[in-house]
Amino acid sequence: MTSVADQFPADVPDLPELVSCSREGDVAWLTVERPEVMNCLSFATLRRLRTLLAELREDLSLRCLLITGAGERAFCAGADLKERRTMPAERVPHFVRNIRALMDDVESMPQPTVAVVGGVAFGGGTELMLACDLRLAAAHARFGLTETSLAIIPGAGGTQRLPRLIGKARAKELILTARRIDAAEAQRIGLVGSVAPDGELRAAALELAASIASNGPVAVRAAKRAVDQGCELPLAEGLELEARCYEETLPTHDRVEALEAFAEKRPPRFEGR
Repeated sequence: MTSVADQFPADVPDLPELVSCSREGDVAWLTVERPEVMNCLSFATLRRLRTLLAELREDLSLRCLLITGAGERAFCAGADLKERRTMPAERVPHFVRNIRALMDDVESMPQPTVAVVGGVAFGGGTELMLACDLRLAAAHARFGLTETSLAIIPGAGGTQRLPRLIGKARAKELILTARRIDAAEAQRIGLVGSVAPDGELRAAALELAASIASNGPVAVRAAKRAVDQGCELPLAEGLELEARCYEETLPTHDRVEALEAFAEKRPPRFEGR
């Protein structure tokens, strides 16, 4: 199997300071640490993010992953345009492949992922949050797939994931106009699920993560897979997939524990097995 390092040019460094990973019990925070440039995605930032995601996906004790950007100005402002302006033409395809692969990495995580949007999310930043399972925003956050204003198109999944989330007509309107929207409109059209008052985003994110983490981990992963894969199938095939995912939960210790906890009128103690 090809490693993350093998997918980058040899001179793209793995810099731990670009992205931090912190653990709070069975929940983890993945934070882009480039607030001085609106947490935009440089080549090295892509490598660090993809490396950490590859490590976290193997940790099934992790029950929810919160993805965010440092500071209150930006979640992620997309690709690092300063870097792109000086990038040799032969490197651009490598960059594009890796920014697309980053979104696929996020979407395919077995654990639920939540985009915690504490500021602007433009271009690749919006595409990053679209790859997450859930999206939570601060009241001052702003969003937009702004690529057509730069004479390009969204190239990291935006033209595909946005219409699947909010509908084709609304997605076309936002993409073709490059219009930026605020958090209230983003919630109204279904781009984000919840909006937290400024200053309360972290607490709201941890509350949402805790509500996910309190459930059976095997069941949560199976339910995520059933939705993600089943929605791309004809209904009959999707129902078959749901049945297979359901069957995976039947022999688990957690299912027995849930029944015993119900009978004993106590909270269940799930172990993820």
